[in-house]
Amino acid sequence: MFVDSHCHLNYEGLAERQSEVLAAARSRGVSTMLNISTRESEWDDIVSTAEREGDVWASIGIHPHEADAHPDIDTAKLVARADHPRVVAIGETGLDYYYDHSDRDRQRASFRSHIAACRESGLPLIVHTREAEEDTAEILADEMGKGPYKGVIHCFTASQDFAEKALDLGFYISISGIVTFKNAKDLQESAKTIPADRLLIETDAPFLAPVPNRGKTCEPAFVADTAAFLADLRSESLETLADYTSRNFHTLFDKTVQKTPA
Repeated sequence: MFVDSHCHLNYEGLAERQSEVLAAARSRGVSTMLNISTRESEWDDIVSTAEREGDVWASIGIHPHEADAHPDIDTAKLVARADHPRVVAIGETGLDYYYDHSDRDRQRASFRSHIAACRESGLPLIVHTREAEEDTAEILADEMGKGPYKGVIHCFTASQDFAEKALDLGFYISISGIVTFKNAKDLQESAKTIPADRLLIETDAPFLAPVPNRGKTCEPAFVADTAAFLADLRSESLETLADYTSRNFHTLFDKTVQKTPA
């Protein structure tokens, strides 16, 4: 059984056929999905989906692209909205200097607010980083000095050096369908080195469909294809990789294994 540790079921391309998408995922052995929020306007829908679907969980957060549009989202608001039995994570948050859709200072401030919310709530952090390795690593380490928290670097495409820094801080690393792309040789080499007890898999659906689904709208069912590629890359059986990545997910997002009130 597979876990899709990061998808956007409420995004266009999936939302309008959500029942079909969920059925397809289940038919390929996807037992759990984490539905990620990126802006406040999504929070109600994402939580509602998790309330309705027993194998779907929710996160609460503001993507770095959206930081400028959400100056009022502080630690207190994040913690308050995350206080729900189906919300198991804070994020996605982080830094994106590739597009710079939001002011970098505002991105950094939002990132730190999310980390503070993780410390206060005990929920793990979901980190997005693109062309911002140095600042991301610096903030993660600086904030860890203020008190422990846990999390994952989602859709990992960064350097081996950054991977080692994240692992040293206790973070998990999640691999998306990008690893199956022909031009992803560096990522493939890094993916071989991630310890088995720190590896997660994801789709980031509806984006980044893995081979052999390139050009299609990505969906959680395709995490099985990424898993198969990774298992071959790491010289492991698919069953072994599916087992430990699923176990890792429930270890990190430990609220998923706590009894939910009826």
